[in-house]
Amino acid sequence: MRSQRQAIVSVINDLVTDQRVNRTCLTLTEAGYDVLLVGRQMRKSLPLPQRPYRTKRMRLLFETGVPFYLEFHFRLFWVLLFTKADLLFANDLDTLMPNYIASKLKGAELVYDSHEYFTGVPELQNHPNKQRTWKWVEKRFIPRLKHMLTVNESIAGLYHEEFGIDVKVVRNLPMRRDMPTTLSRKALNLPEDKSILLLQGAGINIERGSEEAIQGMQFLDNALLLIIGGGDAIDTLKQLVTELNLNDKVRFIPKLPFEQLMQYTVLADIGLTLDKDTNINYRYSLPNKLFDYIHAGLPVLASPLIEVKKIIDQYQVGECIDSHDPREIALKAKAMLADKTKLAQYRANAIKASAILCWENEKKVLTEILKTI
Repeated sequence: MRSQRQAIVSVINDLVTDQRVNRTCLTLTEAGYDVLLVGRQMRKSLPLPQRPYRTKRMRLLFETGVPFYLEFHFRLFWVLLFTKADLLFANDLDTLMPNYIASKLKGAELVYDSHEYFTGVPELQNHPNKQRTWKWVEKRFIPRLKHMLTVNESIAGLYHEEFGIDVKVVRNLPMRRDMPTTLSRKALNLPEDKSILLLQGAGINIERGSEEAIQGMQFLDNALLLIIGGGDAIDTLKQLVTELNLNDKVRFIPKLPFEQLMQYTVLADIGLTLDKDTNINYRYSLPNKLFDYIHAGLPVLASPLIEVKKIIDQYQVGECIDSHDPREIALKAKAMLADKTKLAQYRANAIKASAILCWENEKKVLTEILKTI
């Protein structure tokens, strides 16, 4: 009798809030694999929730910069090389090189999942030397891949055009589940007499519309902007709130485990996703929070990015802004909040859409790939 197949899934984050990777591990488990998920332990990492698969978080000496990447790649490579595995599953470009080399040395199959157009992120566009390094990694390894996934058709098209390989699309959709209803606004210390605009995410970074959302609160009365999550822009955003004297209109909550986060999501009135078309990665992005809002039955106010607008228009779950002018954002939100009938229809449409836009449907693409391995 053949022993159970072994899979190692690797990612550069701390495993706590990455729901796509969690869903991938669950799908691999359902396909008969004994799964080990490998990431890193950071000084500010939250406790890791109980998972039905094995996990390993590496404690590193460095957390940023070139020393971090060198240490991470070296440590990950040795884990991959000396841990039994039939399948290696690399998430994003910063794990691809050690996974590719280890897969060749040990004869394991490799699946690469790109969560974004990695070399197009603004953090790299502003640093040409770093961008050239990651472009080299792409050119060296992506054309040799047999199995590659990404998060939407636009990004798949970019990779196909650049490297000539077939890239499958598995969107980052939540699992179908009952939304939490046990806690009230009062229990979560949220105002019961104000409308709540919600901006959530693990990547609240520059050029994602959060500055304009805050500035727009100057023109909205009887409303609270709730920002939940983490990212490079948080400290700057807090300073902006102080400068504009908006502490009674904007509230920050650090990143939370998914189940706790959704307790807040279901209590909001409008979910915001306002990424700007300032770089190729954002232009073709399809943010996780869009689908989290939909699964919470939350009307959406979004920037009209290509993939985002497709979802908004097809399922009629909200509206798109005309510009990132803070006053215009505020006026759009105010109009949505004032039209209770339309807001209720957006909620009803979102609930219907959640039955279609779910991982249970989307994972079929991944399942078919696993059948070929």
